[in-house]
Amino acid sequence: MKKLIFTGIIAIAGLTTSANAQIQEGNWMVGSTLLSSNFGLNTGAGYDIKLQPRAAYFVKDNIAVGGYVTLGFSKPGAGESTQFDYGVGALGRYFLSPGEKGVDNLLNHGRWFFEGNVGVGGFNVENGISTTGLDFGVGPGYSYFITPNIGVEGLVKYNGVTGVGNEGLTSRISFNVGFSIYLPTSKAKAIANDIK
Repeated sequence: MKKLIFTGIIAIAGLTTSANAQIQEGNWMVGSTLLSSNFGLNTGAGYDIKLQPRAAYFVKDNIAVGGYVTLGFSKPGAGESTQFDYGVGALGRYFLSPGEKGVDNLLNHGRWFFEGNVGVGGFNVENGISTTGLDFGVGPGYSYFITPNIGVEGLVKYNGVTGVGNEGLTSRISFNVGFSIYLPTSKAKAIANDIK
């Protein structure tokens, strides 16, 4: 019985340690948003099929900086034309650490984060409406680690595009679902081995 309890404590400690190891300085994060549902602020709500690959490097523990590319199709609402979205730019993420206010009571296999992005992007609609310019967004998300290095993510984000074209500013709130793979560098692997 003592052996079983000890094994359980070691397993829980290992899961907690591995959840921290992914977001250490020197690691890489690569992933993509796959699906998005939006709540239009200028226009009606709808759904998106969006591929938004991203890559980021952890410059410090819990802080990742990188870039993204957006390619997607949107159907804003019933009877409205299909829209093609595109963009490229920089992104940043800050992961909340255990011990920060309100974080201790959350699931052990995941982390809350805040993400922001800025770049160049726009959209084209079948009926000729288009905007190209500054692409920006910000919002909170949660990454649930299904393995020590793979996280399934949900992200609620305010997105906007402002620039030249038929529409000056378009904005919406979206709920995105995707994944990230956390790749440790040799330095991060050495730190993880020291912890074990």
